[in-house]
Amino acid sequence: MYRSHHCGELRSNNIGQQVTLSGWVQRARNMGGMTFVDLRDRYGITQLSFNVEKDISLCENARKLGREFVIQVKGLVIERESKNDRLDTGHIEIEVSELNVLNESQTPPFTIEDNTDGGEEVRMKYRYLDLRRNPLRKNLELRHKLGIETRKYLSDLGFLEIETPYLIKSTPEGARDFVVPSRMHGGEFYALPQSPQTFKQILMVGGYDRYFQIVRCFRDEDLRADRQPEFTQIDCEMAFVEQEDILETFEGMVRHLFTEVKGIELPKYVRMTYAEAMKKYGSDKPDIRFDMSFVEITNEAKGKDFGVFDSAELVVGICAKGAATFTRKQLDKLTDFVRRPQIGAKGLIYARVNEDGSVKSSVDKFFNQEDLQLWKGKLKAEPGDLILVMAGDTEKTRKQMNELRLEMGNQLELRDSKVYAPLWVVDFPLFEWDEEGKRFHAMHHPFTSPKKEHIELLDSDPAAVNANAYDMVINGVELGGGSIRIHDQTLQAKMFEILGFSKEEAEKQFGFLMGAFKYGAPPHGGVAFGFDRLAAMFGGTDSIRDYIAFPKNNAGRDLMIDSPSTISGEQLDELSLSVKSE
Repeated sequence: MYRSHHCGELRSNNIGQQVTLSGWVQRARNMGGMTFVDLRDRYGITQLSFNVEKDISLCENARKLGREFVIQVKGLVIERESKNDRLDTGHIEIEVSELNVLNESQTPPFTIEDNTDGGEEVRMKYRYLDLRRNPLRKNLELRHKLGIETRKYLSDLGFLEIETPYLIKSTPEGARDFVVPSRMHGGEFYALPQSPQTFKQILMVGGYDRYFQIVRCFRDEDLRADRQPEFTQIDCEMAFVEQEDILETFEGMVRHLFTEVKGIELPKYVRMTYAEAMKKYGSDKPDIRFDMSFVEITNEAKGKDFGVFDSAELVVGICAKGAATFTRKQLDKLTDFVRRPQIGAKGLIYARVNEDGSVKSSVDKFFNQEDLQLWKGKLKAEPGDLILVMAGDTEKTRKQMNELRLEMGNQLELRDSKVYAPLWVVDFPLFEWDEEGKRFHAMHHPFTSPKKEHIELLDSDPAAVNANAYDMVINGVELGGGSIRIHDQTLQAKMFEILGFSKEEAEKQFGFLMGAFKYGAPPHGGVAFGFDRLAAMFGGTDSIRDYIAFPKNNAGRDLMIDSPSTISGEQLDELSLSVKSE
């Protein structure tokens, strides 16, 4: 056998045992009469010792070992003279009696250590080397444990894990599909699923009332830190349920994961409507670890001959506790921050509340002390606080103020990564209006049910209809979302009509689902969680990339295998495809 123990296993109680270890050379140190080698595998590091006086030939062979050589050693576990408490195996070492080189290695392009000198692009190109580092190993172990605990929780509640197809039908709603040409049906294409949405609904029609799947999904969209072209969802659906049943079940699942994986008891979930979230935080995924909620001062700010406010649809402020000490330089940087193209604000107004209760603002030319005291009272500001004000169109200004609020949260160290503040955002609008296309789009997807009390508004005022939809948000990150589905064929047809589908288009795209609804579809609903995002949150980072074994870069490329890539003319011909020449 190649090994009797792994490299993180041996302890002081193994002293005196003959063992066999295999792994990679982390580093070798020539100390004259002694040579020491750190041997690494997935489980840890064990120090090997070679003594010139005991076996000069063996010691010389050890000195020839390079980084990342794959070796096997046999030897005696002895007490380590110079102990290392940072290693689990730091009280012992192996006195080597036999060394076998299983494979040599070129010098790696970066150091395979926790704090590596390799840049991200280089590490992605040599991902197989990066995967040997402890941080990635721990991330993938965390992901594995999350998967195990998810399956355990849902299985205990009677959910069945059922696989759904990867080669499906392309649909026009949502993000762009990745398409797969069919060789056997020239000119026709499969699509890779953005989610198993219609299949899980059909499973409900089929009587499988509790379904889940930890499933790969695909979206051809622009990338960022929390997006990849292929990603993983915890996809779930339940029949004979209402919204409250789903919120209770999956709040329980996330509580279970935090308890079992992180040893943390989550606080009580807050419930917040979409309208309240947008009005108070300018975001449908607010970070509620800190307050600093929006206060509208439109009435108090207008009519003072300050054009910025007088022409604005909304004037809104936040109160940053204890931030009146911000210098002019710091405030100028905040102004530059909100003016960045990504945010797009024209400027920022500020007002300090002095120790004597008076207010000093950047617009004193237009507002007297009595006016500013009204601002102070509305925002409940106290001596030492800083008031920050923005103005403009309602929707844009709220989004801009959200970015400023989060930045202030960072600067004032209010966004503690060890604190978790969960909430459900509910009652989303069912539709959003596309001004360019002059039509409605489904805010979630076309199978989302309207609130029962809003169904009568579908004909008269679709924009006022709220969805029976919900998102789980923790610390400003949307971890999952879902809805109660439409299970009535007539209502589903009405939904397609409002979304601009002709009867022929609806039949072509979703006829299979509408057909299923004719045979007794039960009331049902579900939710899907971003598994990669969940892993990143548990790991305490924003990027999902290091929780995926083989991720793509920001351009959607796999640098290790150089994909996407061209294919041969013969393959293109087989697929009835052609590439235009330059």
